[in-house]
Amino acid sequence: MRVARPKSLLERDAREDLWLHTLSQIPTQFGKLQYLASLRDPNTGTYEHHGLALLFGEKEAAKAMRQNHKRTFAEWLNMDLAAQEADLTEYFAGIGGAMKDILAVWDVVEPWKQYVPAGVMASEKALYCADLKTLVSLLKNRYGVAAPGRGASPHQ
Repeated sequence: MRVARPKSLLERDAREDLWLHTLSQIPTQFGKLQYLASLRDPNTGTYEHHGLALLFGEKEAAKAMRQNHKRTFAEWLNMDLAAQEADLTEYFAGIGGAMKDILAVWDVVEPWKQYVPAGVMASEKALYCADLKTLVSLLKNRYGVAAPGRGASPHQ
């Protein structure tokens, strides 16, 4: 009888390694999306992950991050709105801070726009942004966040 053994480092690729050691530890789909976007330099679009680059080389590491970013984005888009709402609510709970404050800032700053991977279709980006605007609006109503200009300030 053969005993299953974990794959050695040499048997794994960078994409699998990133999933196994990092992304699988992030509890929400939106958290994965945010994390992958944070690895991308906003000025050059280059993904950087020191540990992954040391193990697999910069080119292979960047490719793995880009592929995982696109895959995670596609998985988010394939979730129905109720599942996205639950996932986003869990994400917010995990980042700390008052939900009202987070939602007030998100309504104005729209940080989710920075989480879109390069190379997605314009229609995918538009759907993603529309979903996020809807979710933020829905959650603002649920948590009683006033609209900007009606006495609400993200820093009150």
